[in-house]
Amino acid sequence: MIIIDTALKKRQSLNNPIRVGMIGAGEMAKGMINQIEKYTPGMVVSATYNRTPERAKKVYDALGLTNYLITDDIIKANQAIADGKSVITGDVQTFLNLDKVEVVVESTGAIDFGAKIILEAFAHGKHVLSFNAELDSTLGPILLKKAKESNVKYALGDGDQPGVTMNLYRYVKGMGFDPLICGNVKGMLDYYRTPATQKGFAESWGMAPEMATNFADGTKVAFEQSCIANATGMRVAKRGMLAYESNDHIDNLTHLYDFDQLKAWGGIVEFIIGAKPSPGVFVYATTEDPYSIKYLDYGKLGKGPLYSFYVPYHLLFFDIASSISRLIDFDDPVIIPLDKPYVDVVATAKTDLNPGDTIDGIGGFKTYGLCDNHNEVRSANLLYMGLAEGCVVTKPVKKDSVLTYDDVVVPKGRLIDRLMVEQVSL
Repeated sequence: MIIIDTALKKRQSLNNPIRVGMIGAGEMAKGMINQIEKYTPGMVVSATYNRTPERAKKVYDALGLTNYLITDDIIKANQAIADGKSVITGDVQTFLNLDKVEVVVESTGAIDFGAKIILEAFAHGKHVLSFNAELDSTLGPILLKKAKESNVKYALGDGDQPGVTMNLYRYVKGMGFDPLICGNVKGMLDYYRTPATQKGFAESWGMAPEMATNFADGTKVAFEQSCIANATGMRVAKRGMLAYESNDHIDNLTHLYDFDQLKAWGGIVEFIIGAKPSPGVFVYATTEDPYSIKYLDYGKLGKGPLYSFYVPYHLLFFDIASSISRLIDFDDPVIIPLDKPYVDVVATAKTDLNPGDTIDGIGGFKTYGLCDNHNEVRSANLLYMGLAEGCVVTKPVKKDSVLTYDDVVVPKGRLIDRLMVEQVSL
């Protein structure tokens, strides 16, 4: 952080800001625009794309940002940015062809649309910072490969649990310790929540009911922990993770895990329901160095063999500027997948499904997501949660059963399915 704020202040003094393009105008995008425009020197939001420009206009107006131009004309848009204005557009080609925009932030949470626009951004020479854990969990390795082929950068951002956990993982590993659990603290879990049950909560926070359902039914934490596994090479202890429940502090829960089993596995991703501090993240790590063991005890971290490190919060869009600066100025992505998937999220029936049922999207009425190890997913031909939307059920599937590709007909002609075939071939 010390390096980043100095670098951004230098950009400000040289009148050479990082120019950001924002995809979407939801609550996360609104927070990012507010943070960058009001509190981040050396960075500006030069353009915002939303299929309904009026929604983006409402965001700018609500934030008191009035220096903008709404246009789909590329010449007018480029001139407006040169004059120091922000551009709002409903035309994706205008957005992607803006000369000065160098990094695009994708925060829609949509799989199909997100994949399409990210690939188009790569093709136009734009770097991409994603707040879309759902997409990265599903297709992150192939997206990273496509970015490298286009000589641009791709990463997930900081502020959400995957990025915060990866920062902590690197910090712990940098001190010479061996991380064995990367964990998430969840306030509650109910696999059977739906947009109907979450409607009131969603409205109180200005979010879509499906997004609130995604949080409550465990799908979001599955995607987040999958991203971490794919960035570290870790696995899950079982389908769905162990998901212990406790109201104790995370420091006092290392005994829940079998140390020898963790060592044999090489580390797992996990979450605990109800623990403190919430909504934080944690890393349980070990060391065999006697000098380290002595001074970890002196530092009040106990006698091991598992030592608890945690961050008591995740700050969402407040960390977006540092994510962008790390990616652009320091080539230091917050979190990116390794060479292949290690943990996938699979579609699981939220209710009894019958032939002819069409699976709705993430955070819907039909399915919730569970983590499983990639080799198990491939050998059992399980249906990826990120690719389940629009699939038509062809045979009865009981509640809480995982779906396989043999249970559904996949919509024809989807880019995301072609990308998955290519990813599997890696």
